[in-house]
Amino acid sequence: MPFFYHRRNLYLIGFLLAFIVTLLEFMRGRHQNFMVFSDATQFFWQGISPYTTDFVEFHGRFFLYSPVFTVLFAPFAYLPAWLGPFAWNLFNYSLFFLAIFTLPRQFTHQQKCRMFLFLLLILGQSLLSFQYNITVACMFLFAYTLLEKDRGFLAVLLIMISGCTKVYGIFELALLLCYPHFWRNLGYAVGTGIVLLALPLIKIAPIDLFPYYEEWCHSLAVHQSTGAYDSFFYARPIAAWTLPHFRTLQLGMLGLLTLLFLGNFRKWPSFTFRAQALGILMGWVVLLSDSAEKHTYIIALAGFMLWYWSRTTRTMTDKILFWSCFALLCVVPIDLFVPVPVRTFITRTLWLHVWVFFIVWIRMIWLTFMVSLIHPPATDALSD
Repeated sequence: MPFFYHRRNLYLIGFLLAFIVTLLEFMRGRHQNFMVFSDATQFFWQGISPYTTDFVEFHGRFFLYSPVFTVLFAPFAYLPAWLGPFAWNLFNYSLFFLAIFTLPRQFTHQQKCRMFLFLLLILGQSLLSFQYNITVACMFLFAYTLLEKDRGFLAVLLIMISGCTKVYGIFELALLLCYPHFWRNLGYAVGTGIVLLALPLIKIAPIDLFPYYEEWCHSLAVHQSTGAYDSFFYARPIAAWTLPHFRTLQLGMLGLLTLLFLGNFRKWPSFTFRAQALGILMGWVVLLSDSAEKHTYIIALAGFMLWYWSRTTRTMTDKILFWSCFALLCVVPIDLFVPVPVRTFITRTLWLHVWVFFIVWIRMIWLTFMVSLIHPPATDALSD
C-alpha cells in the first residue's frame, strides 16, 4: 500500500504510538525503568552510589548501567517529572526512525519502510518499558552507516558510547577491520574510550573512580542470578546444562565467530558481507546475553533486518523464518493480541521465541560465513 511507503506517514504513525504508550504508562505510574535511570543519575550527581543494596531494595531492581550513563542521562533526569518520560521515549523513537531511514543507499526506500514496519511492534514494547535498548540499537545502526560513509570518528564515538554504557556495542569495533583507516579508527576508539570512562570525574574524586566502576561490575555479576531471562542459556530443555556453563559457551561462540569472520577476510570489502556480519553480531549480543529480555530483541531483530534485506534472493525458508520471528517476538508478547496463558505456554514452556531465533541466527552464520568459505560468490550485487 502506497500509504505505508511514505516516510512522513510512517513517522507519524510511530510517533502517535510512542506518545500513547508513554501517556498510558505514565498515567498508571508504570514508568519504573525511567525512574530508575533518573534516580540513579540524580544519586550520582548527589555523590551517592546507585549500585548499593539499598538502591535495589527501594526500586525493586538493579541499576545495570555504567557511571558514564549517569553522566549522559542528566538532561532527562533533571527535566520536570511529567516531562522526562515523554522526552526520553519520543527522543528514542525519533532516533530509531532516523537510524532506519539513514541506512546506506544500497537498502532501498521500500526496504527501509518494511524494516520499520517489521520492528514497530517490538519498538512499542521497548517504549512501554522506557528501555535503553532502543538507544543501543540506534547506535549500532548509526555507527554502521557512518562507517560506510567513512566518517570514522563519529562512528567510533557512538560505538564507544554504547560500549561504555551497556557493553553490547563495544563488539562492533571488530567491524573496523572491514573499513579503510583501521589504525586511525582504532586510535579514535582508544582516545574516546579514555575520555568517556573518565567522565564521572566531573563529580567524583580520582581516587574513587576505580572503586565506582568495581561497584558497577559487581552489580552486573550478581543480578544475573535473580530471574529467568530470554537468552539461549535459559531455554528449555537445555537450561540445566547451559546455565552452569553460560560464560564458557558465550565466549566460545564469540571465538568461533571471530575465526569465521577472519576466515572471510577476502569478503571484507563487500557491502553485503559487512551488513550481514553486523546482523550476526547484533544477534549474538542478545541471544547469548547473560540477561536478555523480550524487548532486548529489538537489537537482534534490527540486525536480522540488515541481514535479511541485504540478501539478493530470499528463499521460502527465509520468508518462513522472517514471519516466524515477527509472530513470536513482535506479536506474541503483546497482551492485546495473545492471552497471557497462551503467551506463557509459548515463551516459558516451549521457549519457541528463543529456539526460532536461534535457528534464524545459525542460518545467518551458515549463509554468511560458511557457504562463502565453501563456495565464494563471483560478484556482490550490493557492492558500491
